[in-house]
Amino acid sequence: MSSRRVTATKIELIKIRRSMQVAKMVHKILDDKREVLLKKIDEMIEEANKARDDIWSPLAEIYSAVYTSYMSLGTTTLESISDSTPSVMETDVNVRRIVDVKIPTLTVKTREGGQHLSYGFIETNASVDKASKLIKNMLPAVCKAAEYENAIFSLAKELEKTQKLINALEFIIIPQYQDAVYFIKATLEEREREEFVRIKKVKVVLDKKKLAEAEAVSRS
Repeated sequence: MSSRRVTATKIELIKIRRSMQVAKMVHKILDDKREVLLKKIDEMIEEANKARDDIWSPLAEIYSAVYTSYMSLGTTTLESISDSTPSVMETDVNVRRIVDVKIPTLTVKTREGGQHLSYGFIETNASVDKASKLIKNMLPAVCKAAEYENAIFSLAKELEKTQKLINALEFIIIPQYQDAVYFIKATLEEREREEFVRIKKVKVVLDKKKLAEAEAVSRS
């Protein structure tokens, strides 16, 4: 908003002052939102760190069991078992809101009948069974860690957008309103001074005219 485009009237001054008040209110709301987002991101980072810590040890055990399976059965046999084994786990995706940000939540559950091993025992060994059970037990924790990571990313994007709006209000919009208010007030004050001077001059002229008329009457 350039002061050159502003109509210097009292009505316009009232409108701009109201708009500036609204802008300041929005700035306060966004600033509060930013603080909440920062707090939530810190909480999510802490939860994500805990979730990662909880999966490192089990993952190492899973890698060890899978490695043993590959070494004992061979790549071809193990991949054949993997391809022929039906899926026994499924994931439900829901959405929750954190500071009005949509965050997907993941729930891992076992399909009906999936509590038992779904492959034959003839060509497998104990390491395959161990790896399979460990992976099934580990999936919920992995999904929870992924959920926290995604939440951090989504909240960070919302924080960036909120910060941009705050900066626009703080450094562009509100200062433009302030400049416009200053311009209108200065213009109105200048007009008032000019009007005062004009009225004063008119009064002087009228007084002189009255004096001249009085003198003319007294001569007659």
